[in-house]
Amino acid sequence: MPDEIQTIILDSITEGVFTVDKSFRITSFNNAAEKITGTPRARAIGMPCREILRASICEGRCALHQTMRSGKPVLGKNVVILDAAGTRRSISITTAILRGCEGEIVGGVETFRDLTMIDTLRKEIEREYSFEDIISRSHRMRTLFDILPDVARSGSTVLLEGESGTGKELFARALHSLSPRKRKPFVAVNCAALPDTLLESELFGHTAGAFTDARKDTPGRFARAEGGTLFLDEIGDISPALQVRLLRVLQERSYEPLGSVAPVSADVRIVAATNKSLEGLVRAGTFREDLYYRINVVCLSLPPLRDRMENIPLLVEHFIAKLNRIQDRDIAGMTDEALTCLMEYRFPGNVRELENIIERAFILCRGGEIDRHHLPAPLCGDKQEHHLTEQGSHRSFSHMEASFVINALRRNNWSRSRTAMELGIHKTTLFRKMKALGISEESRSGE
Repeated sequence: MPDEIQTIILDSITEGVFTVDKSFRITSFNNAAEKITGTPRARAIGMPCREILRASICEGRCALHQTMRSGKPVLGKNVVILDAAGTRRSISITTAILRGCEGEIVGGVETFRDLTMIDTLRKEIEREYSFEDIISRSHRMRTLFDILPDVARSGSTVLLEGESGTGKELFARALHSLSPRKRKPFVAVNCAALPDTLLESELFGHTAGAFTDARKDTPGRFARAEGGTLFLDEIGDISPALQVRLLRVLQERSYEPLGSVAPVSADVRIVAATNKSLEGLVRAGTFREDLYYRINVVCLSLPPLRDRMENIPLLVEHFIAKLNRIQDRDIAGMTDEALTCLMEYRFPGNVRELENIIERAFILCRGGEIDRHHLPAPLCGDKQEHHLTEQGSHRSFSHMEASFVINALRRNNWSRSRTAMELGIHKTTLFRKMKALGISEESRSGE
């Protein structure tokens, strides 16, 4: 078959298709493969397939290797790749052998289907939060990620400390979805949002006649979370009387609904969260020391956004993609000048505040990129006009970007491969970034 006709046929297929020779170098690459991977055909041809797909199985469990070794196809295997922009994409792959005229093996073929949108919609519909939903390139956050699966499997009570808006509920949901209890309910309650009497009824439920207007038995959050996880947000705000009841549940794994004298067993994992220093409240005598030690079996401290500013470009990209999907728009991104304004802001409201800022800018931006004038005035007000010229802001952003890259290199002892892995990019992308920012080995002495 002439090459032109073969190319036309491959380009008419909506799934990504590429072929490799016996050395696993790409020999053909169709239009759909270009779109899914973000790599032009001209660059892909002749490259090892692992450098283009950068799939989660490339290093040790390559499906094409398996097929060419065993002669058996791999059908519908779900893997994760990194596209040219460094974005994680879920794909489903199928592999087969390519044979020559004499029946000899001359290479392999892989077809793949993009599952990213399907996965995103599934998560939004099911409202399930997983480990991958917490977006971060911060070294401190990555340290938390490393221990999160082990903490989730342990079943121990967990205390999450951090300012409002740092993502404590996301971490609580991730702990639940990674735990053996993930098939059971995840129930959240904000302890600061209800007065003490209502909170007690909300947590433990009540029987008919327990108080005025209590006409029937009503289960509480403990009952609804049976077998699963109960997330107690802002636990530092509960009263001393309620602290005693909660301590008994943790000690005896049972409770009594309001108006009842019969204990009810509680098979519930507690994840508590606070934006206050519970240790300080214990010293002040407003929080029980015994309860503090009961809920502080494992303590995870979430850093505020101002201590992980390298997250901001990634979070901005994530929120813009999310709003594009929800509102069916096509905002391209954010200008360097606008991003510089965000990078210089201290974010007292943390990630929640950043998301609100992006949503507001998204409404004001009619197309193209979000610019500085789309941001709230306190963020990039007129007082900064005189010293934030276009050239100056670009220089400021480049300086910040260089600082983040150098910090990442320093954390990894200037290993480019480990640094690229931490930042979630390919090492060739890191090399190009270092070259563009003027970072070299000589930078080590003058970091």
